[in-house]
Amino acid sequence: MKRSRSLALLLSVAVLALAIGFWGCSQNDSPVAPSQSSGLTLDNPAMKAAIAVQEQNTPALMADKDIIGTAVGMDDNGNPTILVLTTASATADKAPKVLDGYPVQVILTDPIVAMNTTAVNHKTKQTPPIQLGTSGGWRYDLANGYCCGGTLGSLINVGGTQRILSNYHVFESDIVSGGNSRVATTGDPIIQPGLIDVNCAATSAQNVATLVKTSSLPNNNVDCSSANVISGMVSTTGAILEIGTISATTIAASVNQKVKKSGRTTGLTRSTVSGLNATISVQYENECAGGVAFTKTFTGQILIKNTGSRFLGSGDSGSLMVQDVTTNPKAVGLLFAGSTSIAVANPINSVLSFFGATMVGN
Repeated sequence: MKRSRSLALLLSVAVLALAIGFWGCSQNDSPVAPSQSSGLTLDNPAMKAAIAVQEQNTPALMADKDIIGTAVGMDDNGNPTILVLTTASATADKAPKVLDGYPVQVILTDPIVAMNTTAVNHKTKQTPPIQLGTSGGWRYDLANGYCCGGTLGSLINVGGTQRILSNYHVFESDIVSGGNSRVATTGDPIIQPGLIDVNCAATSAQNVATLVKTSSLPNNNVDCSSANVISGMVSTTGAILEIGTISATTIAASVNQKVKKSGRTTGLTRSTVSGLNATISVQYENECAGGVAFTKTFTGQILIKNTGSRFLGSGDSGSLMVQDVTTNPKAVGLLFAGSTSIAVANPINSVLSFFGATMVGN
């Protein structure tokens, strides 16, 4: 999520982000060959053996307050490695070099936070029916002098109804009425663009969907939310800016898999999967600017390289991560959090299972 602060009577777009660090802007639109690198998947026997070691050691590792996550990656020779994410260089120095025969790779990172807030401008108001991968969010997402916004990621089908897919913390994380005298409720409007991009004035945006509150957090392993499309406001093909129409089928993540996403802040960007089965702790707020409400530890997540925030920035939360192929890419994950070095995604099939949904595509 990304948020901005009001000044005097005008609500201006300040740059106070929910995410930690300075979020860069990427306009990387160079063509990439359609072939996918053959990395390790969760079904690979070697990966399964490494995951068993990772999961056995994770509780002891994360007892150190500076270690915020673990995952399984791959070395240059295609062999599994154990990834340890830490926010302290001192911890990096004392971390084990090997765990039960598997080499340990320590990744020094900022805290992982929920990221609520190019050639194509993903922040401007579109003429309906809109494409996704665009700025959007809950119509009333302002509190304590700030307003927030994220990304309307993709289109899903739930029981024959098309819904916009994004994150819990983009659509419905306002769970206290203190800052704006209301909480997110089923039926509330979802707008495009988000408040962050219309000077916090909802009248300058357009209603494109209505919230279906499902409260995925804090008690589930996915950060997701959805909203019923308002007829005529969203392309029924589910087209995403700079990506186009996606496949109706999905694909599991694999280490070194080439991926891309289209989001509110950094637009179309590309990267590679660096780790699977990640256990990771993420900080959440209870409204647009309401302090830390809870810290959620997720398991089974996907890690993606995010050096210098060139893949995922503040405001890109809710973006759909897909294969980096030219035509009808398959969905891989739903992006929701990160730091200046690592991005985190829910596996897309976990998200779809939560809703009993399917992807809208060809």
